[in-house]
Amino acid sequence: MSFTVVNHPLIRHKLALLRREATSTLQFRQLTQEITTLLTYEATRDLPLEQRTIQTWQGPVEAERISGKKISVVPILRAGLGMLDGVLALIPSARVNVVGVYRNENTLKPIEYYKKFNRDIKIRKALLIDPMLATGGSMAAAIEMLKSENCDSIVAICIVAAPEGVQKIEDLHPDVNIYSAALDERLNDNGYIIPGLGDAGDRLFGTK
Repeated sequence: MSFTVVNHPLIRHKLALLRREATSTLQFRQLTQEITTLLTYEATRDLPLEQRTIQTWQGPVEAERISGKKISVVPILRAGLGMLDGVLALIPSARVNVVGVYRNENTLKPIEYYKKFNRDIKIRKALLIDPMLATGGSMAAAIEMLKSENCDSIVAICIVAAPEGVQKIEDLHPDVNIYSAALDERLNDNGYIIPGLGDAGDRLFGTK
């Protein structure tokens, strides 16, 4: 597995704004989408290309386009929905699949409750999105749900990650690469990332 912090000045600037307690719900949504778009650019750097002949104003020209089936973007409900438009801004033709996983606040264990995948998910690259990689339980469960459908090409994008979550994915799913805007310090006793973003779902949906 590779864990990549995309250390771009624009991402660092927007992440600082995202962390602020005073950032409004509207601003939080906009910043989340903007950071996700920048992360998506890096996470799709290795997409395969193929040569095609296109007609231009001066005749046929050899050009490149993405080959094969394209991306299936898979937000983890509910917070992953806040990243969806950021991916679709670059890949508007991506298929959208969803997985429902929530964390039991007492045990910190993931509970799966929903999934909806397109029929050809196994021949597409799945781009799994969730703002927070904390304990890693929800992401690991989502990866297992994808693999149960024979999807073996999975990349994950998060905005902030904790070392504990990164280690869990590396232990359980070493074939899944992760792209993040930051690797934060640690988890607190309640399983929240420090310094993190707070509850990303509440901040995205205005339920804080």
